[in-house]
Amino acid sequence: MLFCCLSNGVVNGKFLASSSADPNGPLFYKGWYHFFYQYNPNAAVWGDIVWGHAVSKDLIHWLYLPIAMVPDQWYDANGVWTGSATFLDDGSIVMLYTGSTDEFVQVQNLAYPEDPSDPLLLKWVKFSGNPVLVPPPGIGAKDFRDPTTAWKTSSGKWRITIGSKINRTGISLIYDTTDFKTYEKHETLLHQVPNTGMWECVDFYPVSKTQLNGLDTSVNGPDVKHVIKASMDDTRIDHYAIGTYDDSNATWVPDNPSIDVGISTGLRYDYGKYYASKTFYDQNKGRRILWGWIGESDSEAADVQKGWSSVQGIPRTVVLDTRTHKNLVQWPVEEIKSLRLSSKKFDMTIGPGTVVPVDVGSATQLDIEAEFEIKTDDLKLFFDDDSVEADNKFSCETNGGSTARGALGPFGFSVLADEGLSEQTPVYFYVTKGKHSKLNTVFCTDTSRSTLANDVVKPIYGSFVPVLKGEKLTMRILVDHSIVEGFAQGGRSCITSRVYPTKAIYGATKLFLFNNAIDATVTASFTVWQMNNAFIHPYSSDDLGVPSST
Repeated sequence: MLFCCLSNGVVNGKFLASSSADPNGPLFYKGWYHFFYQYNPNAAVWGDIVWGHAVSKDLIHWLYLPIAMVPDQWYDANGVWTGSATFLDDGSIVMLYTGSTDEFVQVQNLAYPEDPSDPLLLKWVKFSGNPVLVPPPGIGAKDFRDPTTAWKTSSGKWRITIGSKINRTGISLIYDTTDFKTYEKHETLLHQVPNTGMWECVDFYPVSKTQLNGLDTSVNGPDVKHVIKASMDDTRIDHYAIGTYDDSNATWVPDNPSIDVGISTGLRYDYGKYYASKTFYDQNKGRRILWGWIGESDSEAADVQKGWSSVQGIPRTVVLDTRTHKNLVQWPVEEIKSLRLSSKKFDMTIGPGTVVPVDVGSATQLDIEAEFEIKTDDLKLFFDDDSVEADNKFSCETNGGSTARGALGPFGFSVLADEGLSEQTPVYFYVTKGKHSKLNTVFCTDTSRSTLANDVVKPIYGSFVPVLKGEKLTMRILVDHSIVEGFAQGGRSCITSRVYPTKAIYGATKLFLFNNAIDATVTASFTVWQMNNAFIHPYSSDDLGVPSST
């Protein structure tokens, strides 16, 4: 298995035909991290959706357990869709999930562990009174899905939100309950944004304004902000916004309406291939962890041929950026460092128009941490040049990628590259002049030359990333055969790419440092770790410490 990614359908080292999608109901229970996911065991395409199930002690090494839930009732006959787990006050678990009925109506259902004493939660029981919620008046039969983890209100009730739309307005409906079987719908909406379309996989959670720890979903107070995230069905982009939640009337207001949920200029968890994400509070280590689905960028025919599709990204911690207070920061969970093997440190100064090979041996599985500085004299010349106009609209996507040269960029790394650079995936910074003689910095990943294969979508991804006074430019890159996850400025901006090199594979994969700037010399200080494989396979009694019956 790849070092960083949880897929599915692996038996004796061979992939079965399978497809995975949305993360569901992640939780920590009796010493195990549990991960459920949308799973088609019969084909590498969407359909026949059940809940796959895997467990881990450390979020890195995983054991596949038997399928957790299958569509065996009228209320989920066409799929056991996305859902969320909630811990009740007594430590027990309830799971709410969307079912697609025998008439393709989206309804909400309740399930719970058959044996709460079982740390593996192997068997799940569906509530006999399902469905517990059906689409309310004015909501389309196919526009009512993905219940969130519940949180406690000041009156002691439990509250959930569910994604939907009214015409082109994306909305999050609000329900209160005391027993998860009967519900009271609020007339008000938690939030709505016109012209954003269907909101699915809605998430809602608190973040601390002062601390870098995670918060239980029910926490509220003056030192807390709340995040709404929605996956936009129209664009397949996960947008989030930070704002203030009013418990008394069950509404949420964004801090900055100009970057509200789903607006094209709004904030995203990830500017690459990353969708249907879900967080959970990890009470084991006091952190909030984010999971995201990484789909494929090649053709469906290619997926069918290889017999599987889609993986999950490295789980990330997520907190409010306590320096900007305007965005979240995401970072790979600390356990990923357990896969680090040998490392090399480098300090390189590279002039304009330079590409330098980095001698790390095979470069298929790497963890790279780097910081960059532009030569001070070059910056001064740049700012003193009155002919250089401010550029506040630079776009990674439309500016021509890593080959388009500017005064102060692009510069960074070409990963998953072959020796002749016919295949490469550059991850880089591009710096332009902003207003009031300030620098604007964007973080980009260019997949346009990632493969010689012709049945692959090869976009250029990127976004503006805040760089505060006194900060160096920093990036971290996780490289794993066909996946590149980039994190800029400690995780203020993240880009996940799905690439399919044909030449830059296994021992032929190389790493390069490049500086395509016209006028800037750049110093790069970085460490590169080779990464081990994660241990991901179907469970056995030996793995679980269960005495064998033979």
